[in-house]
Amino acid sequence: HVVIKFYLILMLFLLQYQVGQLFSVAEASKNETGGGEGIEVLKNEPYEKDGEKGQYTHKIYHLKSKVPGFVKLLAPEGSLVFHEKAWNAYPYCRTSDFLIIDIQQLPSYIETWHKPDLGTQENVHKLDNATWQSVNVVPIDIADRSQVSAADYKPDEDPAKFKSVKTGRGPLGPNWKKELLTKTDCPRMCAYKLVTVKFKWWGLQTKVENFIHEQEKRIFTNFHRQLFCWIDKWVELSMDDIRRMEAETQKELDEMRKKGSVRGTKAAEE
Repeated sequence: HVVIKFYLILMLFLLQYQVGQLFSVAEASKNETGGGEGIEVLKNEPYEKDGEKGQYTHKIYHLKSKVPGFVKLLAPEGSLVFHEKAWNAYPYCRTSDFLIIDIQQLPSYIETWHKPDLGTQENVHKLDNATWQSVNVVPIDIADRSQVSAADYKPDEDPAKFKSVKTGRGPLGPNWKKELLTKTDCPRMCAYKLVTVKFKWWGLQTKVENFIHEQEKRIFTNFHRQLFCWIDKWVELSMDDIRRMEAETQKELDEMRKKGSVRGTKAAEE
């Protein structure tokens, strides 16, 4: 049994997106780390395989308090960790996530194409016709506050309120996507994210699959809202700046996990 969803996230930049994405990953990681929980970076290194070149990362998310009760019931004390392995060969990126509960693995796979368009391409991942027909398409609007839970909402991370000093972009009005259709000089990029969840656990299958998809949508939405609102912090950085920042962040995260209190995203409501 497989549940596949296709998320479309439209953004107002193209060439700088990779820098912005990596900067925001490092910043968001710090916001989520403390009190024994958070993110541990095991590997962050270049890779080359079958002619594809990119950056490989392997991270562990220590999540104990940030998962709903029904998942905790399945997990013996201390055994709840989430492994993420990513191969980022921008504009293509693939990620394998494994939530490990005891000895069970709950895998989900994310394949992302970043394309310089307005999200108009169908089946950009070239799935066979029968599979594509079963895929649920989920558009995400970073300026739509109704797509953000009250617990996650932060006024300073709201693209509908934010105005960039360095680029002049924002705030995004309710019709910002339609307005892009008429502008030829404005950069645009769509992240096409194909998320596949495979889970076999009798009696809990649907609940866990729905939970994972809800979490992916929540993460994609909140992350891209932050990325837009943090543009003045990253728009002038180079990839060399980013790699230096990642190395510093890796050390900071190791320190932060050992002290302080649990920070960041609350457990999802059931």
